Amino acid sequence: MPTAPAEDPQGDTTESPRAGTAVPAGASRVIALLVAAAFVVILNETVMSVALPRLMHEFTIGAATAQWMTTAFMLTMAVVIPVTGYLLTRLPLRTVFTVAMVSFLLGTLLAAVAPTFLVLVAGRVVQAVGTAIMMPLLFTTVLTVVPAHRRGRTMGVISIVIAVAPATGPTIGGIILDALDWRWMFWLMLPIAALSLALGVAMIRNVTETQRVPLDVLSVVLSALGFAGLVFGLSSIGAAAEGDALLPPWIALAVGVAALAAFTWRQAGLRDHALLDVRAFRVPAFSVALGMMVIGMMALFGTLIVLPIYLQEVVGASTRDTGLALLPGGLVMGVMGLVVGRLFDRLGARPLVVPGTVVVAAALWGMTTLTAASPVALLIVWHVLLNAGLSLMFSPLMTAALGALPRRLYSHGSAIMSTLQQVAGAAGTALFITVMTMATIAGASAHTDPVVALMDGIHGALVWGAVISLLAVAGSFLVRSAPAAEESPAPVPQPVDA
Repeated sequence: MPTAPAEDPQGDTTESPRAGTAVPAGASRVIALLVAAAFVVILNETVMSVALPRLMHEFTIGAATAQWMTTAFMLTMAVVIPVTGYLLTRLPLRTVFTVAMVSFLLGTLLAAVAPTFLVLVAGRVVQAVGTAIMMPLLFTTVLTVVPAHRRGRTMGVISIVIAVAPATGPTIGGIILDALDWRWMFWLMLPIAALSLALGVAMIRNVTETQRVPLDVLSVVLSALGFAGLVFGLSSIGAAAEGDALLPPWIALAVGVAALAAFTWRQAGLRDHALLDVRAFRVPAFSVALGMMVIGMMALFGTLIVLPIYLQEVVGASTRDTGLALLPGGLVMGVMGLVVGRLFDRLGARPLVVPGTVVVAAALWGMTTLTAASPVALLIVWHVLLNAGLSLMFSPLMTAALGALPRRLYSHGSAIMSTLQQVAGAAGTALFITVMTMATIAGASAHTDPVVALMDGIHGALVWGAVISLLAVAGSFLVRSAPAAEESPAPVPQPVDA
């Protein structure tokens, strides 16, 4: 039986000194499997983005409705992720992993056979349940078993999952769509996910401690209403502009804000038994870095939803060419994820985040110069620069934010970060689509050419994204500069069957 860590007078856990500072061999295997599985499930968040124009024609729906392919995914994640802190505390690692992958498999199968757009969205929702569990599971495992001086490079690898998987999703989707029906995006994913599940069940052992904790049902309800209300409200703004919203967006937003206020108040009262411990926000380094992550995710998902529409509907590129045009940016982000992680271990966050935000802003402002006659090569240049800047931001910000928390808040901090990433992604998608839709409608009254009107809408969306990027530049100077302090790793339980 593992020895429980001692409590300090402030309530934080203190680690027993250990001679070694390397990652335990068994834990390294667990992390590798979790990273591979997480890449598979996160990839599905954007793999369908290049299929939006085809789905719009096939199901006779507008862009604001089609965006629910991505938005429903993010909405579900925002609802489920807050519960993962409880799951990771209560259940063994392998059990949580199995639940996540089985849910993802069932959702993938449902989407593959979906006869209508509504069923397709339902399949995406079931997929998202598994994805929502996977990312906090990965974060918490890394923070528990990886020494502080090695977290930068480990988080660099994880940044590939967080950023590169959604960035390369359009490329993979475009290649598949060029030769096969959109359903094959799911059929081809099934055996890969099944293999990940089989390997995980066979090889993963428990490297985290579990304890019996009560589940506050009211907190779950308030959390679901709050985060779902925000994501649904933000995503309905574009549909409202087209006159196709289920209800006025302000109603969902008001419900979301009120529920989140009640949720926050209740969590503060529950303290150590909170579903999502909001005391993490009392750590300034965590709050600042989290705010920067929100801006970065808005830029990433906003451009991922708009650029395929620009390439296919304005430039006239095929789905394959659209995917290939977005591939260099994804590859750059993958390569830089490893390099930036090592640089963080030496330099800390601020020396990387400041130039990263400047590059992101420059790339987004550069995209505002795109026209219907612009060469695709110019878009590729701006997209590569955008992903390079985001690479300099994501890994350092994730590591700085979570590393600043006491150990008892690791699972809560990772759940908060993962939840707000989805809210930010939904906000970025909603902002870009809403501005694009409204500007297109306005442009249609001034132009007879619908392509010119659509280009006006895309330009307006990119301008808004560029303006928001300036907030990131200003905030980057507030990010904590120093690398994570050296500490001994927590006592790791002996690997046992879950």
